[in-house]
Amino acid sequence: MPRQIDYYFSLQSPWAYLGHKLFREVASTYDLEVNHKPVVLVDLFSETGGLPLVKRHPVRERYRMIELQRWRDKRGLKFHLQPANSPFNPRLADGVVIAAVEARRDPDPFLRKAHAAVWEDQLNLADPATLVKIADDAGLPGKQLVERSGSDEISAAYEQNRQDALAADVFGSPAYVLDGEVFWGQDRIELLADALKSGRAPYRSQV
Repeated sequence: MPRQIDYYFSLQSPWAYLGHKLFREVASTYDLEVNHKPVVLVDLFSETGGLPLVKRHPVRERYRMIELQRWRDKRGLKFHLQPANSPFNPRLADGVVIAAVEARRDPDPFLRKAHAAVWEDQLNLADPATLVKIADDAGLPGKQLVERSGSDEISAAYEQNRQDALAADVFGSPAYVLDGEVFWGQDRIELLADALKSGRAPYRSQV
């Protein structure tokens, strides 16, 4: 049976976009079964001591913009640092991922196109018609998944992901949880790969 890893993220996170391709490569290399767990970031931030962008000190925001440029170059990507339709309400887009998993469909093709749609093409992922087209282009039943995304059941699953994230000590996007060890941020993917390569036991907090 493949080893499992929990993948917490939101489509509104540029860091999730930056790390997604490399993370999937690591998952494939080590035959990991990825549990996609989209999570609402605003609630997660507030409950774990973080701040949304609009409430952060300008010093932190300026540094964030520099880091985005560094990692954009490092990962070989081209995207807008402040796309026209970001930030946006990610509920419907994240819900499409949950709906795809529920339907036993791999959400990865949708995620790759959806990330690029926000950061490269500057599309609005809060728009249902846009999501339908992205999902269709990814080979998924777009209309069906977008309609399902708005359901109470998907909302409940989204909330459960938030609770699971808190229980796992996850506080941001993206986060990769392997055997209870949290790797937060796309800049920790290399450390995740190291852990998988060495086969070491998971680290545990001493506090």
